[in-house]
Amino acid sequence: MLLVPALAALALWAFAWPAARTAPHDLPLGVAGPATATAQVQKQLEGNEGAFEIHRYADEAAARDAIEDRTVYGAVVVTEQGPKLLTASAASPLVAQSLQQAVTRQAGGAPVKTVDVVPASADDPRGSVLTSSVLPMTLAGIAAGAVVTLLGLRGRRAVAALVGAAAAVGTVAALIAGNWLGAFTGSWWSEAVALALSTLAVSAAVAGLAALIGVPGIGLGAFVMMMIGNPFSGASSAPEMLPAPVGTIGQWLPPGAGASLLRSVSFFDGAAATGPAMTLAWWSVVGLGAVLLGSALKRRKATTAPVEAEPEPAPTS
Repeated sequence: MLLVPALAALALWAFAWPAARTAPHDLPLGVAGPATATAQVQKQLEGNEGAFEIHRYADEAAARDAIEDRTVYGAVVVTEQGPKLLTASAASPLVAQSLQQAVTRQAGGAPVKTVDVVPASADDPRGSVLTSSVLPMTLAGIAAGAVVTLLGLRGRRAVAALVGAAAAVGTVAALIAGNWLGAFTGSWWSEAVALALSTLAVSAAVAGLAALIGVPGIGLGAFVMMMIGNPFSGASSAPEMLPAPVGTIGQWLPPGAGASLLRSVSFFDGAAATGPAMTLAWWSVVGLGAVLLGSALKRRKATTAPVEAEPEPAPTS
């Protein structure tokens, strides 16, 4: 009676609280143009109480390069005709919309010319497919880790099963989201690898915990990935749009790192992919290592267990 309401309250907090507090928090934003011309614009943007982290650029070309490198989400370029806003809807449609609203307010409501430097796919302009892919990849990883554990696979057999399942999931997901729905515009192989690595990081963590602490490890791994990793991923907005330190925590977990990696390889030619790729690789390596370690410990325990002596036969008359 008490456990179920507690879990419901925890789930509501994890999913609803970040969504209710979605707003820019030190969101990287560029300001381009001569220092004398951009001083007023920068001052106005910095007056939003920590909403933006301002980066200065000499001209529009430098600002565009920064957006394509995923250093900033957008940039305000000061021109003789007025401010021009550069955005990247591929990085986050919600952020692009928020920047347009913020800059329009700063301009006193006057129309602001907006250029989408890195647009999302024409078949998925709102990024709904990428956002929706986080939960299935998480569920697939949890399911793979649980099945491998419950089937009693150990050691190398368990590792091979986890890697094979992740590769299959990545292939199917890339075919559906990329080929069928047309949501991604990058290299198909890079997208398939990103989706597979996201799944492997989750499944290895779940199976690794189960190998070390038993079946309860499945529940613990599923709880961390589903109840923390999924709502803290920032996939539907951006890590900088979530209240601190939720966005940072989310990028340390496979769902958030997987979404960031998928954006990088799908729309930005791999820019800023190193960080999330290393995070997923770390989870995968540690999880698979735990699977091997747990198997080795069980074998050692079985071989060193004392053998019970057979009872002596009863004396016969």
